[in-house]
Amino acid sequence: MAAHHKQAQQLARQLFKMSLVNGVVDAAQVGGVLAYVEKHQPANPVMVLQAYLQYITRELAKSSAIVEHAGSIKDGVLRSLEGALTQKYKRQVTASAVHNAALIAGLRLRIGDDVYEASIAGQLEQLSAV
Repeated sequence: MAAHHKQAQQLARQLFKMSLVNGVVDAAQVGGVLAYVEKHQPANPVMVLQAYLQYITRELAKSSAIVEHAGSIKDGVLRSLEGALTQKYKRQVTASAVHNAALIAGLRLRIGDDVYEASIAGQLEQLSAV
């Protein structure tokens, strides 16, 4: 079973690379990849598509910043964050705001696997861990 999993991962990685145009996921390329998989039915197609979905999801998350906030947040702040993150990650980043009263005050920003937090709740959690 491990050999099937490895083969599915390798094919999914190849399909993922074919889905990129200039290092960015391209909807037309993804459509072409899915049509190819449907037409040619590789071994273990469900396993291949699950792995492919994980690659695509991870890549898309790198361009989307979720900004959790306890109080209000102005649109200008989001645009400023987008600019700073676009520069830092060297890719176009889009920020969206989500209200989270549990933060008490401050912000938590998630982009891909990275989390940046400057909130009262985060500081209290660090204190309780000590």
